[in-house]
Amino acid sequence: MTEIKKRKSRAIPKEDHKKPGPAPVVFSEEQIAELQTLAAVLNKEQLADYFGVSHVTLKAIEDRQPDVSFAYKKGKAKAIANIAGNLISKASSGNIPAQIFYLKTQAGWKETVRTETIESDKASNRHFVDE
Repeated sequence: MTEIKKRKSRAIPKEDHKKPGPAPVVFSEEQIAELQTLAAVLNKEQLADYFGVSHVTLKAIEDRQPDVSFAYKKGKAKAIANIAGNLISKASSGNIPAQIFYLKTQAGWKETVRTETIESDKASNRHFVDE
């Protein structure tokens, strides 16, 4: 029997395929603090624009640096708590629109529109007489 020799692959090993690219973006502590402050008024896409990265890069940064994701959530929560506190204060002091808004969003209140159709006997029995 003849032995079949295995040829060595000419393919380049996978680890040699890697091309050097830019280093991953890492946020500093100052940038994380700034992101937390801005989270009150900007969404993630706007924050990415502010920091000069794409929204995909910002997501990658959040994945690499959990502190960034936490700072965003904390900044949003602080802003919501502040506005909610103001809303409750206004509602408690008698501001009717604030009370209605609060009850609709927090207590499940709904405005229903009730439409009634009343058919008059006179309107349905009209006769036109030619004189």
